[in-house]
Amino acid sequence: MDTHDPSDAADPEAYVEAVLRIAESVPPGRVTSYGVVAAAVGRGGPRQVGRVMATYGAAVPWWRVIRADGTVAPGLEHRAREHYLEEGTPLRGDLDGPLRVDVRAAAWDPLRAV
Repeated sequence: MDTHDPSDAADPEAYVEAVLRIAESVPPGRVTSYGVVAAAVGRGGPRQVGRVMATYGAAVPWWRVIRADGTVAPGLEHRAREHYLEEGTPLRGDLDGPLRVDVRAAAWDPLRAV
């Protein structure tokens, strides 16, 4: 999935739409990282993707876009855990301990999903 369009390089709305489109395309039970999303969009970085997700991501499956280490944004662990258990997302460690997705087992790459 190539979401990069050089004509929208200066268009913040196009960037937001591209990030959210990728978040919507992550299959249930799978995850991708902020950095992978940024690479797929073709500009910005993990922090910019995180900012988009924090600001505009409530309407998309935000729990499927995580940090590269398998953790979710602080304060969202409980809500994310509910989604992960419902979707069968592979998790690491004790279910009562700190939340961490098993990234090796759950990784999804939008550039390879085409």
